[in-house]
Amino acid sequence: MGQQQLLLVILVTIIVGVATVVALNVFGTSAANANRDAVRQDVLQIASSAQGWYIKPQMLAGGGNSFTGVTFNDINFPAATISSDGLTAINMNGSYKIGNITATGFTITAYPSSDPTYDGTMPVIGSDGSVTAVGVPATTATTPLIANVFKTSVVWPTPTTP
Repeated sequence: MGQQQLLLVILVTIIVGVATVVALNVFGTSAANANRDAVRQDVLQIASSAQGWYIKPQMLAGGGNSFTGVTFNDINFPAATISSDGLTAINMNGSYKIGNITATGFTITAYPSSDPTYDGTMPVIGSDGSVTAVGVPATTATTPLIANVFKTSVVWPTPTTP
């Protein structure tokens, strides 16, 4: 009877250990997915605010039916840090960059803080608009989210799942 109980205790310990490892893996995946969802929501908030800025007359500090000149300083976005040119912003969910600005639209590139290459520092932006390898390198991040913003729509040209 003693050997049976000992065997049962060992078996239960193994099962609990395996269940704990599985639960930790699931939790880690869920946390990364939650971060990507938060970044998607931030991108949609940026797009919505920029579309509002687009239709606001220039007399009221808006775009006057043009996205030309839009920056994070012009739109309502809760960023912890905004670059001096206003085209890059960081909050607790990730880093966001406005680029490819034309009168009819622009691109938002977002780097979730769950990205393995993300370190949370502000990228250095050159005079030609290029991003140097400080912070989140635009050319080496493994999971950026990209959205094109237009007057009445937001288009996700690349898959938004890892």
